[in-house]
Amino acid sequence: MSTTTTTPARGRGVLLGAMFLMATSAVGPGFITQTTEFTATLGAAFAFAILVSIVVDIAVQLNLWRIIGVAGMRAPELANKVLPGAGYVLAALIVFGGLVFNIGNIGGTALGLDALAGVDVRIGGAVSALIAIAIFLSKRAGMAMDRIIVVLGVLMIALTLYVAFSSSPPVGEALRGAVAPGALGSAEFTAIVTIIGGTVGGYITYAGAHRLIDAGVTGRENLRAISRASVTGIVVTGVIRVLLFLAVLGVVTGGAAIADADNAPAAAFQAAAGEVGLRLFGMIMWAAAISSVIGASYTSASFITAFSPALRRRSTWVVAAFIAVSAAAYLLLGQAPGTLLVMAGAINGLILPVGLALMLWVGWRRSHDLLHGYRYPRGLLLLGAAVWVLTVYMGWSALSGIAALWGA
Repeated sequence: MSTTTTTPARGRGVLLGAMFLMATSAVGPGFITQTTEFTATLGAAFAFAILVSIVVDIAVQLNLWRIIGVAGMRAPELANKVLPGAGYVLAALIVFGGLVFNIGNIGGTALGLDALAGVDVRIGGAVSALIAIAIFLSKRAGMAMDRIIVVLGVLMIALTLYVAFSSSPPVGEALRGAVAPGALGSAEFTAIVTIIGGTVGGYITYAGAHRLIDAGVTGRENLRAISRASVTGIVVTGVIRVLLFLAVLGVVTGGAAIADADNAPAAAFQAAAGEVGLRLFGMIMWAAAISSVIGASYTSASFITAFSPALRRRSTWVVAAFIAVSAAAYLLLGQAPGTLLVMAGAINGLILPVGLALMLWVGWRRSHDLLHGYRYPRGLLLLGAAVWVLTVYMGWSALSGIAALWGA
């Protein structure tokens, strides 16, 4: 899927594809469930957590995409340049987290097709995996992925917008909650930390940036476009989260009790739009899950192939194999492995501060000249360092989670 040159039209298509690849990778089954549960628990105050998370996510992505894009190298290669061996550690963490989450993503496609059309979950998961593999084995895999990801992203926005209107949310109350949430407690802070990790944690951080590397959209001459795409990708993710938040908020303020439902998102959509809402939930869940399968598989494979030219030439087959292994694990287990998903989530909390620190070091250490003479803005580095402090806290929380699982 690598190219060295792009036409202006193709360049715009790649930027759009990279932007939506990052956004739709973030919008997976976990994203939908987290947003629903936090909205049901916190109500309008969750709007403040969403706003803060968007600002933090922009700071993370803006730094990472600019550094990777100007350097023209994938994250593990850059990491090895500044700290020999660090790239291998980063790759191992990314691939493990991506594989385990991909099992959950395939489970999400199965749940989506079940809600949409009553398809057996094993059949739904297998068919969805085959669709994802077919995309990567097509003759023009990169272009196919870009176009399909954009279509799925637009579809999720449109369907969620319809449900948001159907639930008649209190928009004024939500706006007040965004800027004046009242007393903030541990629940709100937990929500902020959780959704930041779910939006830019693990493989998600590198999905769009690596897509640009593979397409040859790199260097100082593309800096403005790269920066704009990184910010817009986060904004797209934020739009989807806001619409989902409003849809669920309308249901909750209308008196529906969804917090204790076995499937809170499905219950919310059904309460908002009846049987049609349940079917729309199935379509949204499938679109979110299949796009996350594509994003997790592509990005994990980009870390696997980073150290081997031979594997890089066969990158589409590596992606296909990654999806096949994930699907086989899902079918053998019958469900996403709960403990492993928690473990992978905890590891994602570790990946963000490790990877961010390494990339910021690339921008700070001009002596390496990995940025080809580009003087990285100190203001962005300071912003990145401030955000890094928060990611360290997230990493510490992740370590606590791993310790608890190990003790259990």
